[in-house]
Amino acid sequence: MSTTIPQSRDAGATPASPPGKRFGWLKAVLIAGVAGMAVFLGVVAVQPDDYRIERSATFNAPATVVFDTVNNFHNWEAWSPWAKLDPNAKNTFEGPDSGEGAIFKWDGNDQVGAGQLTILESRPNELIRMKLEFFRPMEDSCITQFSLDPQGAQTEVRWSMLGTHPSFVSKAFCFVMNIDKMVGTDFEKGLANMKVVVERTL
Repeated sequence: MSTTIPQSRDAGATPASPPGKRFGWLKAVLIAGVAGMAVFLGVVAVQPDDYRIERSATFNAPATVVFDTVNNFHNWEAWSPWAKLDPNAKNTFEGPDSGEGAIFKWDGNDQVGAGQLTILESRPNELIRMKLEFFRPMEDSCITQFSLDPQGAQTEVRWSMLGTHPSFVSKAFCFVMNIDKMVGTDFEKGLANMKVVVERTL
């Protein structure tokens, strides 16, 4: 007479993984995430507090023509890389037409935001230094300037933006967004536009 050994109801089923194995992958992911964040914070922390973004171009034109093109905000619409982003932007001018004390204000869509440019220093055929203030979408300020280097019948133009990160968050944002590339690309477009405008007037 044969004896049948009853099988358990779970016979043949895959054994459940121990809790340690089931959650081991999650622990590894968390550790990797924390380590990655620590590395990111460390990299951001060692970034310099000050920043400088600069692009340059050489124009086949005398410095006097280039200087007049930049020193008067009324001329900017013809070459500014941001002028066409919002044709309906509200632009206002205050103070003298050109030189120290001239002010240009704009208020437009989300692409251009709202802000103000004020000429702080104007040295004929050498330098135009301005204070750039952003009011929207975020508040910030920095110095932007055009340096002119006459080279015979040509002029080398350097467009720079200089500032200091006001906080660690600002430093992290600029690092992640690669502000040098973003702003630098606009500077390159603006210089290319200005080169066409300036050389066309000769």
